[in-house]
Amino acid sequence: MRRRTLLLSVSAAVAGGLAVRTGQASASERTVLSSTKNSTLEARAVTPYRPIEGRAPGGVRSVARRDYSFARDGRALRTQVWAPVGSGPHPLVLFSHGLHSQPDDYASLLIRWALAGFVVAAPRYPHTALGTSQFTAYDLVNQPSDASEVISRMLEKENIDSSRIASAGHSGGGITTAGLLSRYRDDRLKAGILIAGTDFLGTPFSGQPAAVLLVHGREDTSVKYDAARTVYEAVPWSRAMLSITEGGHQVSDLPVVADTTTAFLRWSFYGGEPELAGPGGEATLDNELTAVAAPAR
Repeated sequence: MRRRTLLLSVSAAVAGGLAVRTGQASASERTVLSSTKNSTLEARAVTPYRPIEGRAPGGVRSVARRDYSFARDGRALRTQVWAPVGSGPHPLVLFSHGLHSQPDDYASLLIRWALAGFVVAAPRYPHTALGTSQFTAYDLVNQPSDASEVISRMLEKENIDSSRIASAGHSGGGITTAGLLSRYRDDRLKAGILIAGTDFLGTPFSGQPAAVLLVHGREDTSVKYDAARTVYEAVPWSRAMLSITEGGHQVSDLPVVADTTTAFLRWSFYGGEPELAGPGGEATLDNELTAVAAPAR
């Protein structure tokens, strides 16, 4: 799954967010940024996603850590893996970090998923990770292809259930996940989680139905809540949205996020009833995962 790599540049970026100076940006590059304030996607009717029914694994007591050095078209993709200790095969979750971030920043959440019985692979993207010498936010356009390459390599390296694969990401990683469900659709994906994310270059979701969960803080100033809400209503398949009442851009370490995303992944992989945790007073939950085909709003 090799695609042409686009070489883009950026003059500056704000750590943890998606703000860059756009004076020299092309029209497509500006679209990446404008979607953080206002998504142009149109509301879509819901076509239900049907999980492959099966017995979900019980939780494990320990998690193994491994590192791989993958690459695509000369782009180094150092990948950290958290894997449940026990017999497989296991589902795979591909996780994409945000701008100026790294996989370890999300370790508590990724370990929680691994303890639930899922292998988690988190690549360090060459031009958006913390500490890179050649940072460019516009390199987000290349990351969906990077992510697909990592999925392919993980199928070679680990004991993965190839029928149960999901993608998740925070901020720029959420945009990367949207790309995997739209312009660079990876048909192996059964589910996607966008945490503080938005659409990918204004491209509508496409391909076979997949379950999609959005997680977003209502007070996010980097990726506006209204943009994420528009993206949610544009998901044409089984969908849910966890809205953190007083949440900003960094919400991935909240217990309600760990509980809800874990339950969502379990349902997406194995079916049954989607027992998403009740968010209580700190969040609200829109849940259309098992909705019958419904018209656009």
